[in-house]
Amino acid sequence: MCLLVLGWEAHPRLRLVVAANRDEYHCRPTAPADFWSDRPDLLAGRDLEAGGTWLGITCDGRFAALTNFREPGRHRADAPSRGKLVTAFLVGRDPPLRFLGDLEPRAAAYNGFSLVVGAGDQVGWFSNRGRAPAEVLPGVHGLSNHLLDMPWPKVTRSRDRLRSVLAHDEVDPRELLGLLADREPPADADLPDTGVGLDLERLLAPACVVSPTYGTRSSTVLLVGRDGNVTFVERSLDPAGEPTTTREHRFTLEASPP
Repeated sequence: MCLLVLGWEAHPRLRLVVAANRDEYHCRPTAPADFWSDRPDLLAGRDLEAGGTWLGITCDGRFAALTNFREPGRHRADAPSRGKLVTAFLVGRDPPLRFLGDLEPRAAAYNGFSLVVGAGDQVGWFSNRGRAPAEVLPGVHGLSNHLLDMPWPKVTRSRDRLRSVLAHDEVDPRELLGLLADREPPADADLPDTGVGLDLERLLAPACVVSPTYGTRSSTVLLVGRDGNVTFVERSLDPAGEPTTTREHRFTLEASPP
């Protein structure tokens, strides 16, 4: 996944608001968001190549999402799947910061990532590219292919738009999907320099990335109300960036097991 903005304890009726885009090669096999047959309490899309996921939530409210860290030339083909870190948190019982603390000593085995996990009254964040596990404070945050709240143009713009949505009493998932569909390119002077060259920086800079081989495959909106009601909407996109299908799941959180 390559863009995530979240509001944590930033709305009077919603504890958690997430809007996220998964950018991936269009040829990579993927299952759309659903409750998994082998884990019926877990709602997420599924990477059919490595078996993990990029974003998911469980019926008792455990949440996790992962973005890759952009670092050309440092990718290891034999590294373990980062998507399985998301699944490991979702199916586990450890609190967020304990899970991330246990992960830190072995995180160097993975290609670069940033991981956000939440359960109960705590959301944590960790990157294996230079930051120790830390609690995510209440507010509006953004994450792309670097560290949390790094002011890349797509992060700053999407975070500002999320703040505007959260200023209203009612949060409409369609507004958040509109945020994620933004293709407006930033000025060249505002682009990050991640070592991939100017043309690729331009391609990857908008919230919604469009190209024939690689781009935004799906957009996800997650709303978790203070009343325990959950709305999960996933919109799939074709290589032209046009929506193909939209799947919506609604359920009420169950009590967490002891």
